[in-house]
Amino acid sequence: MLLAKDIHHCIGKRQIVDQISLEVQPGEILAILGPNGAGKSTLFKLLSGEVVCKRGMVSYNQFEVGDLKASELAKIRAVLPQHSQVNFPFTVKEVVTLGLHQVKVSRHQAILEEVMEMTQIGKFADKLYHQLSGGEQQRVQLSRVLVQIWENQPYPRYLLLDEPTSSLDIAQQHAVLRIIKKLTTRNIGVVIILHELNLAAQYADKIALLKNGILKKWGTVPEIMDEQLLEMVFDHPVQLIPYAACAAGCFVASAAITTTAHHCINQV
Repeated sequence: MLLAKDIHHCIGKRQIVDQISLEVQPGEILAILGPNGAGKSTLFKLLSGEVVCKRGMVSYNQFEVGDLKASELAKIRAVLPQHSQVNFPFTVKEVVTLGLHQVKVSRHQAILEEVMEMTQIGKFADKLYHQLSGGEQQRVQLSRVLVQIWENQPYPRYLLLDEPTSSLDIAQQHAVLRIIKKLTTRNIGVVIILHELNLAAQYADKIALLKNGILKKWGTVPEIMDEQLLEMVFDHPVQLIPYAACAAGCFVASAAITTTAHHCINQV
């Protein structure tokens, strides 16, 4: 289990994350949502171990993140930050192979081929990374972190993703999230930052809502899909529209838009 207990972080006197506690079980997806400036990326960095908590504790499988060596941490968690830079003329395959740098696997070539085929970048394998579009580069970076934890292990592992769908078109967004959902069957827990409420409702098992560094609510998708709660967090009127095909049983629309649309229809 990935556990955060009473974690707190500030920059100077500015509070960024305030006493947040949550957990992620292997086999589930936790989506972190909130408005800009809510503290999502800072929370992400605290959970990954990139930033040290001022107070509180983060642990992976009962080991505190600060007590784990980089090589030990690499075996149990992979991290895809919001922005990843490649400063050398690497091919796509070389970038993906970097994900295996700190882990020992028995099927090196097979893992590369499996992941690159699943993320649909196999055809770019020998192409220079910088020649790809932004969306293609994002899929390459996703492949890099996937190979790190792809091989089945007897212990739980975790994948942390900061806005992995931000540069993708709608088809690729769903393709990537289907891959992530499938990954949970490998005894892997996922933490993902998203801006799109409906993507979270479709693919997440649980959602954490942040505002001003405070965890407003954390729970299952149906528990979070509440109009008053979402309006309070995002400072915008929303409407939940029933939709049986969605796991949450509804999708989120802007109430301002739906009200205007209904008004226009009534005028016709």
